[in-house]
Amino acid sequence: MFTRFLVLLTALWLLPLPASALNRAKVERQFQDWLQQEIWPDAKSAGVTRKTFKAAFSGVTLNWDLPDLVPPGTAPQVPRQQRQAEFGVPAKYFNRGGLDGAATMGRKMLQRHASTLARVEAKTGVPGRIAIAIWGRESAHGRAKIPHNVFRVLGTKAFMSTRADYFGDELIAALQIAQAGHVKAATMKSSWAGALGQPQFMPSNFLKYAVDGNGDDRADIWGSEADTLMSIGHFLAEHGWQKGRDWGFEVVVPAAVSCSLEGPDQGRSIADWEALGITRVSGRPFPAAERGGQGFLMMPAGRYGPAFIVTPNFYVLKDYNKSDLYALFVGHVGDRLQYGVGDFTAPWQGLDKLYRSDVAAMQRGLEALGHDVGGADGLVGFKTRRSIGRWQESNGKEALCFPDSSIKSLTSK
Repeated sequence: MFTRFLVLLTALWLLPLPASALNRAKVERQFQDWLQQEIWPDAKSAGVTRKTFKAAFSGVTLNWDLPDLVPPGTAPQVPRQQRQAEFGVPAKYFNRGGLDGAATMGRKMLQRHASTLARVEAKTGVPGRIAIAIWGRESAHGRAKIPHNVFRVLGTKAFMSTRADYFGDELIAALQIAQAGHVKAATMKSSWAGALGQPQFMPSNFLKYAVDGNGDDRADIWGSEADTLMSIGHFLAEHGWQKGRDWGFEVVVPAAVSCSLEGPDQGRSIADWEALGITRVSGRPFPAAERGGQGFLMMPAGRYGPAFIVTPNFYVLKDYNKSDLYALFVGHVGDRLQYGVGDFTAPWQGLDKLYRSDVAAMQRGLEALGHDVGGADGLVGFKTRRSIGRWQESNGKEALCFPDSSIKSLTSK
């Protein structure tokens, strides 16, 4: 009996492993070869020593749990679910708990760091409320856990993701940070996307925009609150923040003004928007200093939510994070901190629950009809919103400028 058991056990050991296990093991070996053959030469050319390189990748394997991976031999696909909140349904992003928490803690931070924020504004032109709102959104004012090994994250994404070239450049930048001694490679933690420290800078942005804020000649975005705030201000200033201008205003858009006029490439003076019948929800006139400046219509949920006239500073906030909702959240939280404003006047209405892959199919349908949706990636940016509006208008329908199940069915025909 025992002999038969040994024979059976031996036979089981000799059976082939599942294809998935074999494939992953093979890909892991390819990854290690790729690090040595592709990344090491680029790192060496960028001034990284072999010692730093070995320390960075000691024990590093692929992280198979990251989104948007394209393992060797597979084709990229748009995922069904949306992992990043900034590109999801607007109402969920502006939930009660998130807004109240950001405002409550933000007020404390605004007072606690008043002198630092005064220096930030004097040097960069960026108001303290904006720096605090970004800091809060990125890392809960330094309290959020940032658990990932940056070299594992960036290595995985540079080896097999839909944006491999971008993450490859960020991987080299991360190695340069370690080489310069800003932080030890083994303790260089990041988000799942590879962003570093309290302001969540990608490594290339750290090299460009991280600055000293407390006078010790270091840019410590991991441990220094002053460095974090000054670095945020420096980033925005370098991207064109206009001192003295606001980020935007919630407005009422009359039915005669099409939501398809949205976008940073369709700007006009705020006075001209006013002449079209657009008014502030508060009933107050636009500030005199703003009326001659350029403004842009922004409707993140189309006709299903609040509308805004935003200034160029709104798009500077988008340089920090490409999401309309992110920039809107930062501007709005800043207003709550400094001016005590409440919720948006117009509500976020209920929207059809569509998968990201559904939106991508819709975008491909619109592209086939000649519309520029900004890429069929399943993300609802301004180009997709206004393309929906234009398609609706061309078909004699009311322009609503946001995807729903009716658009999905019509554009897939």
